[in-house]
Amino acid sequence: MAAVLPSSASNNAMPGLARALLQAGRLTQQQADAISKQAANEKSPFIDILLKSDVIDSGKLAAFCSETFGYPLLDLAAFNTSLLPEKIIDAKLMQSQHVIALAKRGNKVSIAISDPTNSQALDQIKFQAQLAVEPIIVDHLTLLKIIDKLGQSAEQGLNELIGEDLDIDFIEEELAVPVDGGTADIDDAPIVKFLQKILVDAINLGASDLHFEPFEKFYRIRFRVDGVLRDIAQPPLAIKEKLASRIKVISKLDISEKRVPQDGRMKLVMSKTRSIDFRVSTLPTLFGEKIVMRILDGSQAQMGIEALGYDPDQKETLLTAIQRPYGMVLVTGPTGSGKTVSLYTCLNILNKPGINISTAEDPAEINLPGVNQVNVNDRAGLTFPVALKAFLRQDPDIIMVGEIRDLETADIAIKAAQTGHMVFSTLHTNDAPATLTRLMNMGVAPFNIASSVILITAQRLARRLCSCKQTTVIPDEALLEAGFSEDDLDGTWLPYKPVGCERCSGSGYKGRVGIYQIMPISEEIEAIILNHGTSMEIEAQAKKDGVRNLRESGLVKVKLGLTSLEEVLGCTNE
Repeated sequence: MAAVLPSSASNNAMPGLARALLQAGRLTQQQADAISKQAANEKSPFIDILLKSDVIDSGKLAAFCSETFGYPLLDLAAFNTSLLPEKIIDAKLMQSQHVIALAKRGNKVSIAISDPTNSQALDQIKFQAQLAVEPIIVDHLTLLKIIDKLGQSAEQGLNELIGEDLDIDFIEEELAVPVDGGTADIDDAPIVKFLQKILVDAINLGASDLHFEPFEKFYRIRFRVDGVLRDIAQPPLAIKEKLASRIKVISKLDISEKRVPQDGRMKLVMSKTRSIDFRVSTLPTLFGEKIVMRILDGSQAQMGIEALGYDPDQKETLLTAIQRPYGMVLVTGPTGSGKTVSLYTCLNILNKPGINISTAEDPAEINLPGVNQVNVNDRAGLTFPVALKAFLRQDPDIIMVGEIRDLETADIAIKAAQTGHMVFSTLHTNDAPATLTRLMNMGVAPFNIASSVILITAQRLARRLCSCKQTTVIPDEALLEAGFSEDDLDGTWLPYKPVGCERCSGSGYKGRVGIYQIMPISEEIEAIILNHGTSMEIEAQAKKDGVRNLRESGLVKVKLGLTSLEEVLGCTNE
């Protein structure tokens, strides 16, 4: 029978493991108080000080924890560490909380832990891995040895990665030189090769952005893959300055200026036939410069409209609109929704020897041969309106404006569309109907909108299910609430759910698919605009015209098994 826990004011401040041992009679009150006090003073885990005191050995402690808390006991010394799953728990959490991920099954992960009362560790794992946690009790000293071994392997892997010889090169022209003229620190070979390896890994993973983030006690590198940030590496904190300087040098930035944000570009030559541009942005933070690199892969614009995920009727409507001799086509959606790729794909279709195309962008993200691309420069006075006025004197056929931000830009773009030019541009609105009211709110006259805008496309990007996907059963009530009709629930199809495999790094998703609302401006919608109608009135008329909203288009992708219902619900709203 377990001993009754003695009444003591100090018990409330004791670690959970100390209270359990005290209650079971394995520790005296004096021992528990002394070990707890020493652990607090040394800022060490209670279990470390407990085992150093020789009051109980690690094997008996593991057996006690398993029996007391009802968790299974595992002999970690006999476990094959090569079978441990990767990238579920980062190295920092593993070493600070003394935990190891043993196995992942479905949405659960088994965690080797020696102190089951360490709820903070279990909560952090749940948050980081987004998985349910199953604790497995192991011997503490064996666990520390395995963690130390894994840490050494990670460090050795980083050293090998830095020393790996890579057959790639940077285009470096007019490199920024530090004020003191020194470049030896910047050109350290390990830093150069480490950066090259990180960039190549990002490209191979299909990342859209790289984040280099300095903090007080660690340095983190993350990739945005399929719209979600992933922890990739935590290199030594000491390299943050050299890595930042290397990136700034090859991006033609001032490496002596660390107090203000800077923007630059760089090019990575992968082979004689392929090079990839990066847009670089630096930001001063409390513990150094955070650097974000956006990957601008020109091959995306060459994929063709078929690869973007338009439904057949949507693709036909869009292609018909962009082939018109004049008018305005607007693309709308939040940042990172693929607007730029959609615009460049349309321009690539129209890019022929007999057509003069000019674009004004901030900045030009993808280089398109045959297209006259202009970077706006507000400091130098080259704004969107100034560029547009210049285009109209350059005998254009097609004009692309990176974004309509103000009334002046909107007016010039609309006048260009009314005077025999095809104009493409983007706006930040939630859906196609809201785009028209946004223009009216900016001060554009309704008759100008009605006479110039011919089509609006709103879009989102949803993660595409990996080939490891499996069918799942979702109650009809939930499907109907999501937006499916009774006719859709005919039993001829089942939705799919993500599973996770090596190919998708366990996420269940690989790549992304576009969800689109393609709204041509019909005569009825023109009449609503001229009468200063609301976006709700425009949306109701669009529905009568057969235009699917974003949610309905997303549900089509669910029926086709391209994405999951959770993804569509997460990136669209009704």
